[in-house]
Amino acid sequence: MAETRTVTPPEADPSPGELLPSGRRFRIVLVLGFLTALGPLTIDMYLPALPTITEDFGATPAAVQLTLTGTLVGLALGQLLIGPLSDAAGRRAPLLAGVGVHLIASLLCVIAPNLAILGSLRVLQGLGAAAAAVVAMAIVRDLFSGFAAAKLFSRLMLVVGVAPILAPTIGGQTLQFTSWRGVFVVLTVAAAAILAATAIVLPETLPSERRRNGGITGTVRDYGRLLTDRVYLGLILVAGLAMAALFAYVSGSSYVLQDGFGLSEQQFAYVFAGGAVGLIGATQFNVRLLRRWTPQQILAGSLVAGLGFGLVLLILAATKTGGLVGILIPLWLVLAMVGLAMPNAPALALSRHGEAAGTAAALLGAVQFGVGALAAPLVGILGVGAVAMAVVVFGGMLAATLVCFLVVQPHRLPAEQPETVVVAVAH
Repeated sequence: MAETRTVTPPEADPSPGELLPSGRRFRIVLVLGFLTALGPLTIDMYLPALPTITEDFGATPAAVQLTLTGTLVGLALGQLLIGPLSDAAGRRAPLLAGVGVHLIASLLCVIAPNLAILGSLRVLQGLGAAAAAVVAMAIVRDLFSGFAAAKLFSRLMLVVGVAPILAPTIGGQTLQFTSWRGVFVVLTVAAAAILAATAIVLPETLPSERRRNGGITGTVRDYGRLLTDRVYLGLILVAGLAMAALFAYVSGSSYVLQDGFGLSEQQFAYVFAGGAVGLIGATQFNVRLLRRWTPQQILAGSLVAGLGFGLVLLILAATKTGGLVGILIPLWLVLAMVGLAMPNAPALALSRHGEAAGTAAALLGAVQFGVGALAAPLVGILGVGAVAMAVVVFGGMLAATLVCFLVVQPHRLPAEQPETVVVAVAH
């Protein structure tokens, strides 16, 4: 998943993070990278094991895909709750508590006796991962500004961009030596290491005098103001629907590629990585496109192109034309278009509410993961196969395109300021 931050050009005075000794600054940046990678690892590492989990519990694919939905629900709720909490109570306590919850949930997943408990524990994992991601981004804002923040967000994007590629590969390799429960052992160890590093390295970066004291009333007021902005709501819904197309692929690809086309767990991991490379490559290429076109132009163009590639995917899947290649090529092209849309829709949305950027970003993330959570089990409900996945992918792109042109109306939006630097952070 991608979160877009808008930062401004260099300022005269150095930010607090720039005043830190280089060694300490490097350690802080490294830990922030691990924190933001926790979410993608939690979502993607167990994907090669979905068919095995289905068989072990004697469940349907749709029921097993609800464990992914649980993670996304946790990520959505966590951003809504923990973002404002960290503004009021400081960064360290919510961060350490969140990673601790992830650690305990991961450990309990190892011994989960049934699918219902596993799904509930995945919700807790999502909550913990949300705390890690949201607070890590807040710490960046606390310590750095301007060009220094842009550089750091770019580095974190590369770190977390690699995580969705590596996660299924790590999961596939783990399954060569153990059962699907071993994947959660790896996540437990990772969470323990991240928790220890966080406790040792990261300081409290939000002093008491800078904390928001509006309480629940202030938080509700901020959310209420956002919910009255039609264009903002349309933009975050576009981002969520694009995420729905992505998670239709995430939740259905293991069944389609392993059960439908006979790929091994390791082969699936490599193919999944190929799609992730296209997605991440598109987010990087977006920076070049912004030199010539506005974010709203790129958003509109990517959605129209993605809708066309989604239609091709649906036709080839329904007619069984081209076999595996006929599925992968249009699917990867859709993912690339999602990679272009995901940075620009949030960039336009957040630029409308600079006075409440943290709350606006939290609502954006909640909608993205919430809509993704709704889309994840649809592939299983529709029958798991390539056609089912293609229907949900195409449906997500169609809905995103309609909302963009009918609600947002990008051609009527004012152009972004040329000095603005847009940095996409993938989740």
